[in-house]
Amino acid sequence: MKRKLMAAVALAAGVSLAITGCATSDGGTDAPVTGGTLTLGALVDAASWDPADAEFGNRIQYVQPVYDSLLHIDDSLEIGPWLASEFEYNDDSTELSLTLRDDVVFSDGEEFNAEAAKANLEHFKNGTGQNSITLASVDSIDVTDDYALTISLSAPDPALLRNLSLVAGMQASPAVLGEESLKTTPVGSGPYVLDADASVTGSQYTYTRNADYWNTEAFPFDEIVIKPLNDLTARLNALKSGEIDAALADAKSMAEAEASGLTTQTIEGDWQGLFIVDREGSKVPALADARVRQAINYAIDGAGILEAVRLGEGSATTQIFSPTSIAADPELDSRYSFDPDKARELLAEAGYPDGFEIEMPEFAGFTDITTIAFQQLGDVGITVKPVVVAPDQIISALLSGQFPAFVFSWGSSDAWQDISKIVGPNAPWNMYGNSTPELDELIANAQNEGTQEAFQAVNEYIVDEAWFAPWYVQNNVYVSGSNVKVAMQPQNVVPYIWNYAPAN
Repeated sequence: MKRKLMAAVALAAGVSLAITGCATSDGGTDAPVTGGTLTLGALVDAASWDPADAEFGNRIQYVQPVYDSLLHIDDSLEIGPWLASEFEYNDDSTELSLTLRDDVVFSDGEEFNAEAAKANLEHFKNGTGQNSITLASVDSIDVTDDYALTISLSAPDPALLRNLSLVAGMQASPAVLGEESLKTTPVGSGPYVLDADASVTGSQYTYTRNADYWNTEAFPFDEIVIKPLNDLTARLNALKSGEIDAALADAKSMAEAEASGLTTQTIEGDWQGLFIVDREGSKVPALADARVRQAINYAIDGAGILEAVRLGEGSATTQIFSPTSIAADPELDSRYSFDPDKARELLAEAGYPDGFEIEMPEFAGFTDITTIAFQQLGDVGITVKPVVVAPDQIISALLSGQFPAFVFSWGSSDAWQDISKIVGPNAPWNMYGNSTPELDELIANAQNEGTQEAFQAVNEYIVDEAWFAPWYVQNNVYVSGSNVKVAMQPQNVVPYIWNYAPAN
């Protein structure tokens, strides 16, 4: 018998983003607050509008207004129906059956149905976007009815439902899939459409209501405007003046924001630290020895950087998985203390008593922490030769494998997604394709069993072998004005579009 995951529900009542009324003194309720414009400040500019290129993190806010996903994830990480009104796995979780809504049309008039959903899933899986790997386990997609399809997997995928609720499940009109125009002009079935006449690339993106949307009640604003403002001071000034309603900030700006009457919220966000990716020593032979990688962990005072640079907004850690992840193990948060003497001892044991040299990138936004980290590595004999990388070249330089190690910030989310993206032998952020038989077995167990114990075993191996050198999980700091209510989103740097509502 199939294992039922979710039946059709009354969406307006069952989804967290539906805005409910407030109780009145006579026992009734006020009408939901709707209308107006939500204006957001964004850290980065929009990129491609093709769903196959869609990203998590900051850029997801640009595409969520125009593209609905098959499933929905709320601010409690609960996954429920959306364009797919029902979904269920078979007993061994290798087939996912979806029943689709039959009342959805794309903004160009095309009908949403099972053929359209199949075309979108294949378009995403076969695309070149950095998240195409999230559908790597999909073996085939079979249309079983006009509004039903079955996704067959080569192996269980513990992150599939989450991915179908985000970018992998986003749906564009089948009439434009594969067309170059989709990169510049979105055509979806979402609650809003991009108003090209009111938008200026690099400056402002304006979205107006989709008149044919199937669930208007779930999105209370008549209009959404997103303005790229990569300078923090500019974002704060725009917040204080009321030019924007909400934006990402940082720990250093919290006091100023609160003094100006703005609301600040925090939630556990990215971990920051070192990716040690040349684990077989192809560029830097020393890195092939686990003792050297462990020495790097001991050499850097992550807790000290957290206090000095992030003003304590976060928690020290030595593991890569989010505290909300099934793989997280609190006992691993202090596996490596700051101990330069221990670092020197391990380097000597590994045959590097005089240390070694290593090239690492240096780029905007990280110099405050790389300066400290590079100095502390130098203190134990590891000489870092910084290589300046232009901001628009950062990701391509890292993914190319140019650097054997680098300081970075990573938004950990679902445990299997993290393994698929930065740990597994085919993971895009495992640039050197590192693997060991022991880790391969642990990963297979986690994939097939899906238990906390199995995922934590992967985590423990990675920490013991020092594949990374995490320092802390920093808090995401989000600031909003008095006209908007915002629910923070676990496992993403900014809230999702459905997490905003007009203030009462």
